[in-house]
Amino acid sequence: MTNTINELQDMGPGDAIFAIGTNTTECHPIIGIRMLEAHRRGARLIVADPRETELAKHADVYMRHNPGSDVALLNAMMYVIVTEGLADEAFIRSRTENFEACRETVLKYAPEKVEGITGVPAEKVRQAARLFATAENAATYYTMGITQHTSGVDNVLSIANLALMTGNLGKPKAGVNPLRGQNNVQGACDMGALPNVYPAYQPVTDPKNREKFEKAWGRPLSDRMGMAISDVLRGIEEGKVRFLYVMGENPMRSDPDVNHVRHCLEHVDFLVVQDIFLTESAALADVVLPGATWAEKDGTFTNTERRVQRVRKAMEPQGNARPDWMILRDIMRAMDYPADYNSPKDIFNELRTLAPSYAGVTYERLEKLGGLHWPCPNEEHPGTPILHVGKFSRGLGKFSAIEWRPPAELPDEEYPLVLTTGRRTAHYHTGTMTRNCWGLDGVAPEEWVEINPADAASLGVAHGDYVRVTTRRGSVVVRAEVTARVPKGVTFITFHYTEAAGNLLTNSALDPVSKTPEYKVCAVRVEKVSA
Repeated sequence: MTNTINELQDMGPGDAIFAIGTNTTECHPIIGIRMLEAHRRGARLIVADPRETELAKHADVYMRHNPGSDVALLNAMMYVIVTEGLADEAFIRSRTENFEACRETVLKYAPEKVEGITGVPAEKVRQAARLFATAENAATYYTMGITQHTSGVDNVLSIANLALMTGNLGKPKAGVNPLRGQNNVQGACDMGALPNVYPAYQPVTDPKNREKFEKAWGRPLSDRMGMAISDVLRGIEEGKVRFLYVMGENPMRSDPDVNHVRHCLEHVDFLVVQDIFLTESAALADVVLPGATWAEKDGTFTNTERRVQRVRKAMEPQGNARPDWMILRDIMRAMDYPADYNSPKDIFNELRTLAPSYAGVTYERLEKLGGLHWPCPNEEHPGTPILHVGKFSRGLGKFSAIEWRPPAELPDEEYPLVLTTGRRTAHYHTGTMTRNCWGLDGVAPEEWVEINPADAASLGVAHGDYVRVTTRRGSVVVRAEVTARVPKGVTFITFHYTEAAGNLLTNSALDPVSKTPEYKVCAVRVEKVSA
């Protein structure tokens, strides 16, 4: 996030919230509640989502766009802003570059012209664009409804274009704000758990970075980028990857095309899984290492707003479980690497010497302040709650000229509906934790597929009937929830349930840059079956 969560508490008349591709009230309930409170205080709420989420019910403008049409929709909003003179010309002149290329592209996307792509009436697009552009401050929030597409990077760049065009970066109650899906995803990325960077996003291809980390770690390091998850699975099939270590991840439920994932995990030479439960992935492992839960270990988490916070152990690990850092340290020692770490604090202090954005963050300051936003370059620095104030890290903010591309798989005669996926309030990700909690599992004990009443009627399906949901990759049998929450032609399912795994169905087609799979759009067939 370029901005902070608490800024929502200051929003009111004159401000605007744009939530696109995010079911915030279910997936980030506290942030969702703050959005609704800001709306009650007078902030205008714009929502774009194929499903009628709780936020959509409260929106001043709700744009129910077709799955996979985000770039066309955002370009149409920018068309209105450009042609009606609503762009922040002073901000564009002083703080950005490449605007003309972006302008030339968005002028192809008149709202009336792209109605057939987006499914959104032109007048609604115009209303949304005017609300956003005329607000004193406008903040955009998004989640995986934006990123989990073959055009995910393009979607994010389009959101950045919209913020740049209206001067909504580098100031309070504004910004581009992706809401992270888990509690420490931001922290994991910060620590270098990505295939192309060292900690703090320092590229592995830069010789100076490599030299710095070689000196610190006392080992030669490669200058080549590593593999994305999709590359790893392909590498197993090709015999290039023979050992896989999975930690705190359940690819047998979280990755697309689960049948293919199973094939790969069953055929890799050696599979190690480190987790707190015996997940579907762990059940296939040669070795299972029991990790400690968040309540059983010390350390830090860095949340979605870049705020580093202390985590304190509330209880001792149960049974044979051990904290992740301790397991990894002992493996390194067994491999003859002198991992001289005796606590998470030792590791964090090493990080501070290697990651400039964390240099000023200490355990002592975190204890005193409750948290610090990176970048925090020294111990006198107060942290950086808002990014890009006065200047972008690259100097000028860069506009991108983004054309809309259709999803990788579209409906046809054999698979006439669209399937999109997501989460429900009671459950979390692959259900590893929440389905082991009787209270939460009792709230939502089984999977349902959402289907529009018109589609259900044409298929002879009533609410509660069992149906078979089939794609080119597999099928599941679930109950039908007949609801107008999804539009005609669209269905919705989650990936929480082992017995009806939504990711048996999803498409493994990738964004060419991020290598993120297209979970949010694939072609599907629904058929009524006997119970």
